[in-house]
Order: sequence, then structure tokens, then C-alpha cells
Amino acid sequence: MKDASPSILKHHFLIAMPHMDDPNFAHTVIYLIDHNDQGAMGLVINRPNGLNLADVLEQLRPDSQPAVLCQSLPIFSGGPVQTDRGFVLHPKGPHFQATVDLGELSLSTSQDVLFAIAEGHGPANHLIALGYAGWGAGQLEAELADNAWLSCPADQAILFETPYDQRLGAAAALLGIDLNLLTAQAGHA
Repeated sequence: MKDASPSILKHHFLIAMPHMDDPNFAHTVIYLIDHNDQGAMGLVINRPNGLNLADVLEQLRPDSQPAVLCQSLPIFSGGPVQTDRGFVLHPKGPHFQATVDLGELSLSTSQDVLFAIAEGHGPANHLIALGYAGWGAGQLEAELADNAWLSCPADQAILFETPYDQRLGAAAALLGIDLNLLTAQAGHA
């Protein structure tokens, strides 16, 4: 087995290599929320799941009509783990019932953040996801050693300002790479 020595990649992007064949992660870019010797957790940031905030709010408050703006706020497939659990990634600032500070960013998991966004007093920049991507101890390191992912420090402009369908290419461009020029064939020298 290749050396899978730990390298802390918290607050980094994971960029799927073109040969990634796992349908959960092919053509994705992931924001790593946490990475330590116990494993890693992240959110896929470029794969909307077809729902919008209005759809979610209709389930949470069936007797209330969501604001029209909620129809234009996509929900992302954050990953294949706990797909019924919601996560809101946003810049540090407002705290909600369940908010974890991540440094420059925060992660909120309580419904009140969704209601605040819908009512126009939540975080202006946010990414709402159902589910997350998770790796056990050493698993991500092994995938990196197998050239399944590229990694680079995360950029908030890509997270919050770049259209979702351009995030993969924009993240790769941070490394000076055009993924369209890479082969889908994997190999090792």
C-alpha cells in the first residue's frame, strides 16, 4: 500500500479527478469542513439535488407559504451520508440554535437558519445541502495517494459567488489546471 501519511486539509477543496468513477463523487468539488486523524467530513458544493428552499420549507411549515425568493435557492446533494440531514455553510457571523464556528466560516444545522434565510435576515451568503461526504481514519489519505482527488485551499468566492456549474473548473483553476485537458485514465509512475 502507498504511504497514506496524514495531511490536514480542513478548509480545502477536494477536486475529483476525471477518472473518478464513484457516482457519488464523479465531477464534484467538495469543501472539507473537517479533517483530522479520525477522518474527514465535507460537502459537495456543485451538485444541486433538484429541490429548492421553498420545497424544504413546505415540509417544515406546511401551513405557511414560503417567500418567492426561496424558489431560486437550490439545495445541494452534500454527499451520500445522512441524506435526510441538512447543513448550511455560511460566513462567520450569525449564530443559530446549532452553529459551529469553522474559522472564517460557520456550519449551521438547525431549522432556524433556513427560516432566517427565507425571511431575509439570515446569512446573505450560504450553501444549503442535504447529506455530507465522510471518510474514516486514513480513508481520504489513501484516496489522495491513489490520485482520486486534487486539493487546494478553499476560496469563499467559489463557494458563494461562482455559479454551481462553474465551481469544479474554478477550483481546479486555483491550481492552474484545466480539468478538460486531463485524461480520464489513471496511472502511477
